[in-house]
Amino acid sequence: MTMTLDQFLGQISKRAFRFAELGLRNRDDALDAVQDAMLRMMRYKDNPSEEWSPLFWRILRTRIIDIQRRSSFRLKWMFSNDVASRDPSSGEEFEPDWNGVEHDDPSGILEAQQAYASLSNALTKLPARQREAFFLRIIEQFDVAETAQIMGCSEGSVKTHLSRARAALGQALGMEL
Repeated sequence: MTMTLDQFLGQISKRAFRFAELGLRNRDDALDAVQDAMLRMMRYKDNPSEEWSPLFWRILRTRIIDIQRRSSFRLKWMFSNDVASRDPSSGEEFEPDWNGVEHDDPSGILEAQQAYASLSNALTKLPARQREAFFLRIIEQFDVAETAQIMGCSEGSVKTHLSRARAALGQALGMEL
């Protein structure tokens, strides 16, 4: 049975939102980025379904970068340099939305939420390229070549970014990744 684009987008929507939310640190901007990426995917509905996933992630990543640039420009133009932006070094804690946990007991839900919050906070402190490499390779499980295509860089860069991300996350979370 062949998957339709609507089914594909339905399956990927929660993961895409989490990816965008980690990159943008703003729920509304993340929702806008995912919605825009999904609308742009409609242009490619006639492409083979095996091309959709890398194409979608590339579109979403580009949209996130556009929103970050626009937001950064607006903040620099509107405010003086002493106003904190959404930069992770500003000391602001980021609390992502977590609605995708499925457990039978409340303690399992709480434990999963706490683990996700810890990982999310550690991910937000990474440089964008390291965060993208980690998310695409580890969470989305793209191979190195697909990740390089999505990120618009070489395979060696993907490996370097992933290695640095794992080291930083391992140190932040007190475990080996």
